[in-house]
Amino acid sequence: MAKTRVPDGTGQPIPYDPDFNGPSKHRSCTDIICLLLFIVFIGCWAGIAIYAFTSGDPNMLLVPKDSWGGRCGLDEHVKDKPYLFFFDLTKCFGPFVPFTGCPTPQVCVERCPSEYFYFDNLPNQYQKLICSYGVVANSSNAQQLVNDKKCAPWYLNSQPFEKRCVPVIDRTLFETIKDKIDPQNLISSIKNLKALSQAEQVGQNVVDDLISSWWQILIGIGIAVLICIIYIMIMRWLAAPMVWLSLLGVIALLVAAVYFTAAKYIELKDQTDSTTTQNDNQNVFESYATKKDTWLVLLIIASIVLAIVLLILIFLRKRIILAIALVKEGSKAVSSVTSVLFFPIFPWILQIGVTAFAICVALYLATTGKPLYQIRGMTDDCSTTCTDYKNGDLCEPDSFRNYNCMNDHMNSCQNLTCKFITMENPALYPWLQAFNVVGFLWGTFFSSALGQMILASVFATWYWTWNKSNLPFFAVIEASGQTLRYHIGTLAFGSFIITVCRMIRIALEYVDQKLKKYDNEVTKAILCCCKCFFWCLEKFLKFINRNAYIMCAIHGKNFCSSAKDAFMLLMRNIVRVFVLDKVTDFLFFLGKLFITVGVGALAYLFFATDITGFDNSGLNYNIVPVIIIMIITFFIATMFFNVYSMAVDTLFLCFLEDCERNDGSSDKPYYMSKNLMKIFGKKNKIN
Repeated sequence: MAKTRVPDGTGQPIPYDPDFNGPSKHRSCTDIICLLLFIVFIGCWAGIAIYAFTSGDPNMLLVPKDSWGGRCGLDEHVKDKPYLFFFDLTKCFGPFVPFTGCPTPQVCVERCPSEYFYFDNLPNQYQKLICSYGVVANSSNAQQLVNDKKCAPWYLNSQPFEKRCVPVIDRTLFETIKDKIDPQNLISSIKNLKALSQAEQVGQNVVDDLISSWWQILIGIGIAVLICIIYIMIMRWLAAPMVWLSLLGVIALLVAAVYFTAAKYIELKDQTDSTTTQNDNQNVFESYATKKDTWLVLLIIASIVLAIVLLILIFLRKRIILAIALVKEGSKAVSSVTSVLFFPIFPWILQIGVTAFAICVALYLATTGKPLYQIRGMTDDCSTTCTDYKNGDLCEPDSFRNYNCMNDHMNSCQNLTCKFITMENPALYPWLQAFNVVGFLWGTFFSSALGQMILASVFATWYWTWNKSNLPFFAVIEASGQTLRYHIGTLAFGSFIITVCRMIRIALEYVDQKLKKYDNEVTKAILCCCKCFFWCLEKFLKFINRNAYIMCAIHGKNFCSSAKDAFMLLMRNIVRVFVLDKVTDFLFFLGKLFITVGVGALAYLFFATDITGFDNSGLNYNIVPVIIIMIITFFIATMFFNVYSMAVDTLFLCFLEDCERNDGSSDKPYYMSKNLMKIFGKKNKIN
């Protein structure tokens, strides 16, 4: 028999092993050192979490504070006043307010105002005034207290939001506000109130639509899950027609999108700006839908995507046929072990748990140490008459409150506030937060790797089983037990490599933000190249890790050996790997797109048209449930097709090894299906 020619640097083909009949049954723990390091890291992370939970106080950041640094609902003097009230909320809409604080007096109150009030010094109006602590208003001093900003001159009907009193504004109130507040000085504030009202109204309408249509959305999600399952089950017998149907369906949808957007653009292009600008009776969605530029952008996007799909279909049609054969094999494997379709839910739950834990640790760590308060002024010259406190000085809330509210210094320091600015964290704080970030990244990548190796073990077992019907019933449970018992160290090793690469990328982003103020073109170019390089490196490492997990699931070797074997095997088939891998990814993407757009079209017919007879008059924006259903459908389809993708990658690697290990003779028969043998020109002589 002629000797196989091997390209330089790619290693020798895998030799025939008469004892090999699938994933190794005799395994030992791999990458024990990495396992021990991972356990030590988890222990240290848990220690940091205990320190953070016992030393931190998230209320320092989350609970609102009054102008004297008092924490509403927590500190003794405001324990029965959990809500923060702003004397003049229109002062809080400036662009620098999140950084400098709202320049208006703020006090804790028992409840938010439930009515509109404006002080005109009318009889008994003083009884409705909201004033600073220790201030008692009566009929004789009410006007002076309002002038001295010790009492709020006006307020609106408000609702608590994150324990802050936020006005509930409707359009009928604007004219009243204009009459009461000086338009020359506060016209910009009125515009801000209008903007807030519109934004709040849009948000409230969206929430109302979700609440009123929640059961229809759940039905849509159920239909999406059912369609995904039916789609995958049908692909076991009709893989080629389903893939071609997806291709043609996507092309048809894109053609329809191009036609529809072009028609809308032609319809609107001759209209003047005056007819397409937003008026008071239009909502946000309607305003964009009546602009010709919106449809022009959509037309360009749809046309570009259509052109790309057509070019791929024309030039890669032969490779698509080969990819369809792999997809069909993946369909058989997935259908044989149906439980794998729902298995990704568990790694997702693990990732959510890791994320929630990391966020809690970060929040508690951020509040360790001593809080720092600083004197902040409400106006530019507010500190000129205050002798003991100057703008920018550090302060203590209790002493400042006693000084300013309970002594004769109230008038001189009334425009000063003792504001919380930051936490004086311990010296190790930056390192502890960095450790927490590493833990978050390592934990999420480890969770993803765990799911990949378990699925790889199941599909490799299916491929190397001569009689596919003899696959163990609890294959997923067996694969999970095998992975958790022997290969946690390998998963920790692979996920740590990705973590290091991601940390480097985060560091580069941090450096880029710090250097932006210098505006150096050479530095920008270098950083851009570095970020591009490490992005590509991370993608490459993820590809290597994925295939290393497959080889580890088959042979039970450590990470380095598995990565080397997988890389060499792929390099010996580099052209076939590159084309088929990308083509199958493209086909899976089209499948997800086809299901998402299809379910979205059904939802649109149901919610936004009269064809179905569904009463949608109670919805403010008919498109909202459609968008929500499409987003959730895409994530559901992604979950199902990720299983498919792992099946195809595993079967393809097994196929390559099968081609090198066996030759189709009676002693070394191929394990691949007859369909694959036919497409790739292979044949078992025993048949």
